[in-house]
Amino acid sequence: MEFQLSGEYIELIQLLKASGLAESGAMAKNFVDDGAVKVNGITEYRRRNKIKRGDHIDFEGNSITVK
Repeated sequence: MEFQLSGEYIELIQLLKASGLAESGAMAKNFVDDGAVKVNGITEYRRRNKIKRGDHIDFEGNSITVK
């Protein structure tokens, strides 16, 4: 899936919520804390990691490309 970024960046947990992969912020935080999210192929544990255009997120068989 592609996510159209409207600003300079979006925080990782906000992206998970906005893309519909997490139902709530708490759920998104748990996914990140558990090491279930990869950013550009690397497991990401920073909840507020700034995701920018060109980044690629993998989560439970879903892929997001930020445009």
